[in-house]
Amino acid sequence: MKPSTQTLGTLLIANRGEIACRIIRTARAMGIRSVAIYSEADADARHVHEADLAIPLGGSKPADSYLQIDKVVAAALACGADSVHPGYGFLSENATFARRLAHEGILFLGPPAEAIEAMGSKSAAKALMEQAGVPLVPGYHDSAQDLQTFVRRRCPAHWLPGAAEGRGGRRRQGHEGGRIGRRAGACPGLRTARGAGRLRRRTHAGGKIPGGPAARRDPGLRR
Repeated sequence: MKPSTQTLGTLLIANRGEIACRIIRTARAMGIRSVAIYSEADADARHVHEADLAIPLGGSKPADSYLQIDKVVAAALACGADSVHPGYGFLSENATFARRLAHEGILFLGPPAEAIEAMGSKSAAKALMEQAGVPLVPGYHDSAQDLQTFVRRRCPAHWLPGAAEGRGGRRRQGHEGGRIGRRAGACPGLRTARGAGRLRRRTHAGGKIPGGPAARRDPGLRR
């Protein structure tokens, strides 16, 4: 996909708070008209006052406002926006949103929908990087998802099974392959996280588990 050389006239910011304010300030410095959107809870928020125009979405929760693609696209069309900046979070990684804007002739200031989809699954993203020859941290991200496969793919390094899609989420600690067999009951919880249905194995060099206090680890695991 070739980079766009389109000159922006009106930019709608599909976000709120500090990130929206930063985008508004940058747009103003570039001579671009800025449009904010807001929920009922954010009616008096800073980004609403700083933008050149503010459009209410209704709803007090993000699920009823900022995450409603139809409402955001309608707001962009109503104000004549030729571009939309998603900020981060909310709809910034939503391929459907990016495609909807493209269909309406509105420039999405972010990656193309195809890239969003390719990177949306951590397993698929690793497979894509592997094909491109990018060095990867050892782990398992193939399609076979049965317990026997996880046990067979044992590794001397410490590893964490995690949901194949989404950011963060639930994880369970494992060690030397066989342990997942004894902790199999913990795996279903991972499947309730975003990207339900597929797990991947994360290997961490040196046996260090990010985000966990070392004092709570048994001596053998901390080595």
